[in-house]
Amino acid sequence: MTDDQAEYDEWETGTLDLDAYLRRIGWTGGLRPDGAVLTALHRAHLAAIPFENLDLMLGRGIRVDLGSVQAKLVGQRRGGYCFEHGTLFAAVLTRAGFRVRRLLARTGDDPLRPRARSHLVLKVAGEGGEQWLADVGFGSGLLEPLPFREDAPRSQGGWTYRLVRDAEPDGWWLTELQNGQWARLYRFTEEPQHAIDVEVANHYVATHPASPFLRRPVVIRKDDRATRELLGRHFAVVRPDRAATKRDLPDGEVAAVLREEFGIELSPEEAEAVVRRIPA
Repeated sequence: MTDDQAEYDEWETGTLDLDAYLRRIGWTGGLRPDGAVLTALHRAHLAAIPFENLDLMLGRGIRVDLGSVQAKLVGQRRGGYCFEHGTLFAAVLTRAGFRVRRLLARTGDDPLRPRARSHLVLKVAGEGGEQWLADVGFGSGLLEPLPFREDAPRSQGGWTYRLVRDAEPDGWWLTELQNGQWARLYRFTEEPQHAIDVEVANHYVATHPASPFLRRPVVIRKDDRATRELLGRHFAVVRPDRAATKRDLPDGEVAAVLREEFGIELSPEEAEAVVRRIPA
């Protein structure tokens, strides 16, 4: 390896304002590469930064270089979708001393019509060689990292998950217990991805006419007791037993729900533009 290669920072982690990120998520504890810190950071990130695609509704597009991501999610106190969350969280973990491998996953479970690798997850290694799956960018997924191995089901609040090996070499499924049945959320392999792979996957999700994130606002926040979802104008609070309260929002309530339920503050002009993109 040449000196230039050794110094090359493919993921731009040296540009991260770590202190600003820690203030954003309200973390005042120490940083060390162990499971307790990883779990605490994972939960604090999810509690502070929602999943959302509103910049696509506003016609701004999505950039996934670290500078753009931290300017939006940290500086502007906005949320983002998986590539933004994963890019930011991976940089934070690297700076905290973890070793991070970015992986791309296929969501859903249709072997005849597999989806593109359009979801970013993280394989994280800490001190002593312990490894975890971390994912702060799925919206309705993990609250905490999972040990990166086939293991007993793990409860996280009212939700239960486990990792299951796939027949393909280095293949894995993340599964969730739903109404007594194991549902497959997404599948991935351990092949490491490069920054250009994430950029290309993001380009597909942010621009392809078939992308679900171009059709309507998608905003999600999850905690131990419930998932809050705004899909178009449909607002729902879904509990782990799948019971839900749902209502359709009139145009005038969308901005208030974004602010009060998800912590997203839009200007009146931005709120009006988002409402215009909601399908009739």
